[in-house]
Amino acid sequence: MKWLLPSFMRKEHEPLWLESELVVVDLELTGLDPNRHEIVSVAWVEINRGQIALQSAQCRLNKEVKDLEQSPIYHGISEPEIEEKGESLERILISLARVLNTKTLVCHNAFLDWGFLQKHFIQYDISVQPKYIIDTLKLEKKRLLRAQEALRQEQLTLPACRARYGLPTYQNHNALSDALATAELLLAQVGHLDTQKSIKLRNLV
Repeated sequence: MKWLLPSFMRKEHEPLWLESELVVVDLELTGLDPNRHEIVSVAWVEINRGQIALQSAQCRLNKEVKDLEQSPIYHGISEPEIEEKGESLERILISLARVLNTKTLVCHNAFLDWGFLQKHFIQYDISVQPKYIIDTLKLEKKRLLRAQEALRQEQLTLPACRARYGLPTYQNHNALSDALATAELLLAQVGHLDTQKSIKLRNLV
């Protein structure tokens, strides 16, 4: 006869990262302040059961950008390209919300990207609630701090973090390539932390 623990004594099943649906998001911006600057482009790609789903990759341009500022220089995005391929930011965020809701959001610098996304989700009254948020920058910062005392900001850029895992160099400041680069970085980080593939999702948060 099997004895069952009372429901209040049972631990809720905690998903493994490998069992989870993740959405890696990257934004290209005109600046770092959500109250003053704009989203130029939004890209995302899904990770399902530990594999990057390339067929899910999307990159959308915001046709409503008022001032590209240095974006053509840093992001390679021009006004003619936005006029030809752009769409409203509300439409872009509705599409992202459909993919992201109840899944785990992954960013490299989630404080920045999620800050911009939250502001505009609220502005357009779009309901979205990620299950967890994973920040590959924070994961790498924790790992480096365990290994050394001093830490320079340039050690935490996406290319610098990828280089430590032997990952190839991608074009910088492109939302889609940065989303894919972040997805690869996360898989490398998890592989370093968890060779047995048994790490809980919450341990990456």
